[in-house]
Amino acid sequence: MRFVVAVVGKPRDANLAGAIREYETRAGRYWPLDVHEVRDEPGKTGSADLVREREGQRLLEAIPTGAQVVTCELTGRSMTSEQFARWMQEQRERARDVAIVVGGAFGLGSAVLQRKASSLSLAPWTLPHELARLVLAEQLYRAGTIVRGEPYHK
Repeated sequence: MRFVVAVVGKPRDANLAGAIREYETRAGRYWPLDVHEVRDEPGKTGSADLVREREGQRLLEAIPTGAQVVTCELTGRSMTSEQFARWMQEQRERARDVAIVVGGAFGLGSAVLQRKASSLSLAPWTLPHELARLVLAEQLYRAGTIVRGEPYHK
């Protein structure tokens, strides 16, 4: 069982990239965590739909066969940190791979949305995908500390 974070693109800002790496490393101490960055499609390629579909195909290729797909979307399920920690623990106990997917600048393609088992909202507003990845990484770490009863979450 593992958690897979599948994301579009690499963070362009070095400081943001460092913060993401730090929280993903911390989260990896609590959860079996694999992070897969797929190449982003240049916006000049064509329409937003075409960009979403191409990135979506890359994301699907990064997801392990049989994994439960959870997309990060504005309309997804909103949880407190404690609820998210319980959800993570439940997923781990089910011993099934879970892929949490963060789309690119134009969102997620229809093929990814069709494959999802559920969706998660990281905030009630739209976040740039790099910032969404940071928020997710921090919450993965926080969930681990909550499950173990450590003092990070106050």
